[in-house]
Amino acid sequence: MQYKYCDNENYEDYASGRVLYSAEGVANFPVRLVNEIFGYAKEYSVKKHDLCVYDPCCGGGYSLTVLGLMNADVIKRLCGSDVDTKMVEIAKKNLALLSEEGLERRYTEIKALYDMYEKSSHADALESIERFKKRMKRDITTEIFVADCTEELPRLSPDIIITDVPYGNLVEWNTESNNPLYDMLQQLAGISHKDTILAISMDKKQKAIHPAWTRKKKQIIGKRKFEIYIHD
Repeated sequence: MQYKYCDNENYEDYASGRVLYSAEGVANFPVRLVNEIFGYAKEYSVKKHDLCVYDPCCGGGYSLTVLGLMNADVIKRLCGSDVDTKMVEIAKKNLALLSEEGLERRYTEIKALYDMYEKSSHADALESIERFKKRMKRDITTEIFVADCTEELPRLSPDIIITDVPYGNLVEWNTESNNPLYDMLQQLAGISHKDTILAISMDKKQKAIHPAWTRKKKQIIGKRKFEIYIHD
């Protein structure tokens, strides 16, 4: 895959467990790829700044936090939800890093570990936090809550929805719905405005078909794909 919006750089600062909190048993979405997908979503979005971004399957909030750290100049608000309460608690800790206070608190935590064990990994993490502080141009408002995205959701009116849906390997849908992908699209349509952009990553066999969403782009990446939709 050729990248248009995200350069091939060293993304070690964003490694799960370094500064960002890790969620056990969860495979995090590649940093460069999630930022590339966001770039395409922003390309199709009428709104370019002060964006509200929502992930209805946020897990531990890793992707949302990465997007916030890398795009603080254009993102104003990040919202995330997940059906797993434990994941939501981790997501809250990660999204808290998108503020000066949160980064300072994390610095204090890791500094205490470094003072105790003097590990090079802790020293590297402290340097990562300093780089994050320089990148963060402003605090980002965050909202994380427990919700089944196939059922009723609060009217967030997001500008961009970006998510990696369950596909039955490490993570499966945890819902009573017989057609969870369709039902999620239905709920997302109900909370969106007329120009909302949906960027969804899924297994190649999955089909995101709903009359409220028109596909604008499709990109295959190995066994996965991402698609960009605009709300009709």
